Amino acid sequence: MLRGRGSEAGPPEVSESERLLFGGPLRYDMGWNQHHEAFLELNFRGMVRRLPGLLASSFRLARQADPRATRTVLAAEAVRGVAQAVSLLAVNNVLSRMIAGGDLQNRLRGAVPALVVMAAVMLVGALLRAASTYATGRLEPKVERVATELYLERAAAVELSAIEDHAFHKLLDTAQYGASSARRMIMYGTRVVNAMISLVAAAGVLTVLHPLLLPLLVTMTLPSAWSALTNARRRYESFHIWVQHARAGHLLSGLLTEPAAAPEIRVHGVGPFLLHHYREMSETAEAEQARLARLAARTGLFAAAWTGLATVATYATLGVLLLTGTMALAVAGTAVIAIRTGSASLDTLVLEINSLHEEALFVGDLQRLYAEAAERAIPVGGEALPENPREIRFEKVTFSYPGDSARPALDDVSLTIPLGRIVALVGENGSGKTTLVKLLAGLYAPDRGRILWDGVDATGADRHALAERIAMVAQDFKRWPFTARVNVAVGRSSAPLTEERLAAAVADAGAEEVVADLPRGLDTLLARNFSGGHELSGGQWQRLGIARAAYRRGRILIVDEPTAALDARAEVEVFERIRRLADGGQTVVLITHRLASVRHADLVHVLDQGRLVESGAPDELLATGGLYAELYALQAEQFAAKVPAQEAG
Repeated sequence: MLRGRGSEAGPPEVSESERLLFGGPLRYDMGWNQHHEAFLELNFRGMVRRLPGLLASSFRLARQADPRATRTVLAAEAVRGVAQAVSLLAVNNVLSRMIAGGDLQNRLRGAVPALVVMAAVMLVGALLRAASTYATGRLEPKVERVATELYLERAAAVELSAIEDHAFHKLLDTAQYGASSARRMIMYGTRVVNAMISLVAAAGVLTVLHPLLLPLLVTMTLPSAWSALTNARRRYESFHIWVQHARAGHLLSGLLTEPAAAPEIRVHGVGPFLLHHYREMSETAEAEQARLARLAARTGLFAAAWTGLATVATYATLGVLLLTGTMALAVAGTAVIAIRTGSASLDTLVLEINSLHEEALFVGDLQRLYAEAAERAIPVGGEALPENPREIRFEKVTFSYPGDSARPALDDVSLTIPLGRIVALVGENGSGKTTLVKLLAGLYAPDRGRILWDGVDATGADRHALAERIAMVAQDFKRWPFTARVNVAVGRSSAPLTEERLAAAVADAGAEEVVADLPRGLDTLLARNFSGGHELSGGQWQRLGIARAAYRRGRILIVDEPTAALDARAEVEVFERIRRLADGGQTVVLITHRLASVRHADLVHVLDQGRLVESGAPDELLATGGLYAELYALQAEQFAAKVPAQEAG
């Protein structure tokens, strides 16, 4: 049986699927989480202490989304509470008139004004409830939208290192639920306000009738408060511990329907394998839910027993007051109604505050993301870069990826990239080529050393201005599930989308034939999982990727393996177009494993295991006989060996 944590549980069991697929348990240790000490201390005193802050938080979210609807909700709920107090007083008046002595007709006539008041109060209450429901219905989706926009805005603005950081990504996982929680906080906040006003009205009436009735009313409701808060603490803690496990389960289910994985799933028969492990991980998660349900049932039994005893004590006290003549029968009738109303209001209040508090925990995650994302955001402003720099110089640059202690990705690298030229970066896999261009583009900052644009250190420069000068065709560039037009124009989405600029970019990339073959041209949707969607080959996508970079018109074009999916004829054509870009004054930084394609480069930097080992023109490096010449000879030998084999076949 799966067990929980703390005094109620030991460490959760780990399924074999977790061990096999993910290398170990997919659990988060709550010990690091700041909520563990701050928010999980859910008790009645803490609940009351935090209530003003929770209501204020809900009010701020609502006011930010729709101030008018917020005012409508608050006014409607406040007047409804007052109306309930008036209704209780009217009930007491009716009972007093009816139980009093005298002719029945006179008693009925005397009760008419109170009955009219009750009817009017009921009508007003119905109208106010309708107004509140309408305004809340307007508020909730707006609050969720505003909170989601802030979440996405903050997440999109952080450094790349933050997105790749395990702890920050965990915060992204949990904070994504904060927007829907913010929406529900509006609903719960509205109910809390209404229940508070109703409770004050009932408590006021009970206090007037007899002061002893009020503490008994509170005692009746305390068990449900304890039960709700205890279960909320368990659910929230469980959510944080199991959030990564849940993400892994979604990953497995997504793989079974993912178009990219579909061919291999069918050819290799991977479907039953994935389904088996999805089932096993789901059963592990179900065991955790069963554990929570078992504990909730046990807690509910204790609370019900306590509530039953308190209720018996309350009505016994009311009976004693009647028998001793301390309370009149009419007053006792009103007291019964007030107790029931107050008990329901207090019970609702406790449950809704608990729900409000529980949702606030997730909104707190969202607000913590806002704060941490602000700290890890790409800096705004900085030193201006030279308008027309002559070169970019790496000076003793060292960089390691977070958590990678094996060796630096770049180790004490010093090199120069002259602008307006073609500069090639070559080397074997893992030599640091892609890392170097990511530092060049400002995606990372060096751990040590400097990257200088004519003497201006890029670390202190305006990062947004730096990015404006860069266009990149990465080896794994994003294939956006939008139209071909957007896939090109997203290269500079801030620029006006014009047909002239699109046509020029498509022509620069040699992608005219790709576009002409599409059913609707540039308006063809490039996503097969949507109706009317179309799929491109790897080479066609690569053409569009180059067109995207051409549309951006960056001064420095970084191209990582631009011909990996192209045939020999297309490869020659692409490199010819790259050479023309350099002839036009654009700087091209080229990464490729095909060293024969580097012959048009003005300068070649050869990297090996994160260090610069050679630099020079292609002919110079071949004549030197170093690593570049060795790799070139190996590729030439492979090509020469293939040709006779093909002729023999």
